[in-house]
Amino acid sequence: MVRMTFLGTGGGRFATIYQARATGGIYLEDGKNLHIDPGPGALVRMRSVGIDPLKTDAILISHCHPDHYLDAEILIEAMTEGGTRKQGVLLASQSVIEGNGDFGPAISKYHLAKPRVVKVMHAFNKIGLKPLEISATPSAHSDTSGIGFKIQSSQGVISYVADTQLVEQVIKAHKHSRVVVACVTRPLGQRIPHHLSTEDAGYLMEKIKPELAVITHFGMRVIQENPETQAKWIEERSGVKTIAARDFMMVELKKEGAVVTDRIRQTPEK
Repeated sequence: MVRMTFLGTGGGRFATIYQARATGGIYLEDGKNLHIDPGPGALVRMRSVGIDPLKTDAILISHCHPDHYLDAEILIEAMTEGGTRKQGVLLASQSVIEGNGDFGPAISKYHLAKPRVVKVMHAFNKIGLKPLEISATPSAHSDTSGIGFKIQSSQGVISYVADTQLVEQVIKAHKHSRVVVACVTRPLGQRIPHHLSTEDAGYLMEKIKPELAVITHFGMRVIQENPETQAKWIEERSGVKTIAARDFMMVELKKEGAVVTDRIRQTPEK
């Protein structure tokens, strides 16, 4: 069974600044534990649902914008048991690790020295993390080294379409996915460059035809217009079951289908 926990469903500048939705990224558990795009508050959100950050095996970062990487350094310290063990994997765009033009680097040299594996991921690079295989996918974003991810899990392929403009190479890269998680920052009729709008997501799902689509990383305009309304439009357009993620929502993917629940929040010990 694969379990994905949405530690935040907000994105973009103002949704992040005001924390209109949490911005902790996605935590995927399937033999290995992956933290995808750990933005501001990721560590706090993990604690609130009882996820132990020391049990993280890999951190994946799509590009060098703070709503995608801000908690990465402290989570590297957690993954490496306070920097005392050279273990864990960091997979990220060139901008995050090395810098790219005006972007980055986002991770200090000190923290880059802590994981066992640090790899700059370019589109179509692959790395095995048994029992998983992780591929980088193309992105057309303002950070030109940005990427998405495609994860071969025990229950099929899970795609993460990070911030990107909709272009043909993005569609092709995410075909044959069982689940597609897409960052949708703009609602119907309000498309902007370098990001997916609701119309884009509808077209994307229509072409890929996954078993399940999940939209997340909502900008302030999507939140104001109601993410559930956007998900319904995408589902009607594409014919693909589409869910608007909620903070702390959990998707359990099994052979017979997906179960969507809310992860139980825990009261921190004093």
